[in-house]
Amino acid sequence: MRKTNAALCLVLLAVCGSPGLADEWNKSFSVSGKADLRVEVDDGEAIVHAWDRSQIEARITTQGWRIGPAEVRVTDHQAGDRVEIEVRVPRTHITFLSSRSVHVELQVPRALRATIHSGDGRISIQDVKGEIHLSTSDGSVEADSVDGDFEAKTGDGRIRASGRWDRLILETSDGSIEAEARAGSKMAGAWRIHRGDGSVTLRLPENFAADLDAHTGDGRITVDLPVTASGTIGGPDLRGKLNGGGQTLVVRTGDGPIHLHRL
Repeated sequence: MRKTNAALCLVLLAVCGSPGLADEWNKSFSVSGKADLRVEVDDGEAIVHAWDRSQIEARITTQGWRIGPAEVRVTDHQAGDRVEIEVRVPRTHITFLSSRSVHVELQVPRALRATIHSGDGRISIQDVKGEIHLSTSDGSVEADSVDGDFEAKTGDGRIRASGRWDRLILETSDGSIEAEARAGSKMAGAWRIHRGDGSVTLRLPENFAADLDAHTGDGRITVDLPVTASGTIGGPDLRGKLNGGGQTLVVRTGDGPIHLHRL
């Protein structure tokens, strides 16, 4: 019996990892123009902060993993101002038993192009300007003071975002969306906000102009801005012009209310 229990413990330790085991990887990348960052993380969270340097600094920390060819594999490549980082974990670990985790922290120039994806983990970013694309299969997305073109998608989790936007795409299959388009936001093309299950709250400047196309499968639509409507305000569908109209603002939710508030 003791041999069996000892063998089982060894198997669980191999699968789940040691809680006290930790590792770290650091690297800096200098850029001369506008940084173009691509990050792919199999299983872990990604946190992005801006600073006033022409440099990208990546710090990857693990719990219950070693960083190396046999466990967490980190690969990087730089070509001019383009930086690519991949973080891969073994596919054999059992997530619901595991005490393992991967944390990616990035310091980036304020102006950049960035595409960041996590297979399982939250993504957070703040104080950046440019073209920002964030996606996670399972986890929340939080973005504060993002200026420019912004896209955020999650398969399961909420989205909270604020910034001055020209283009906007927000999508979640299961979770609420809270977004604040700050003063100076102006649509350079259609904006799309899609949510499968959860409420949508969008705050807009008082003078924001758009052609509104909103629908909820089960809920109400409320609008606190000047709107010339072709539907019933408070019902499941609303089409109309905000402040005379403009580019199309599409808001969809399968189950939950839609609220458009004035800043």
